[in-house]
Amino acid sequence: MPVIKILPHAELCPQGDEIEAEFGTSICDALLENGIAIEHACEMSCACTTCHVVVKVGYGSLGEPDELEEDLLDKAWGLAPTSRLSCQALMGDEDVTIEIPKYTINHARENH
Repeated sequence: MPVIKILPHAELCPQGDEIEAEFGTSICDALLENGIAIEHACEMSCACTTCHVVVKVGYGSLGEPDELEEDLLDKAWGLAPTSRLSCQALMGDEDVTIEIPKYTINHARENH
């Protein structure tokens, strides 16, 4: 079973972690199922950028993002060439390493 390595994140995963994820599972689902409370304001419907992650290793095993995901990613904080919406990035058969950005654009959570 492929592994997701999560780099340390001050709030969500201070020491980092490694979790197993079944082939075809979204990174977001795998994180949530393993107690890592990544934001997902649109309930994983590909309508926001709060579940944005940067894939450091294994980007090619996730498949290509579609046009809607790419358009939304343009609005994400800390965008990188290997950024993905974790709700849309489905696990392949290779391990991946991800970084959860420090900030998200989530007006409801930030009390705006």
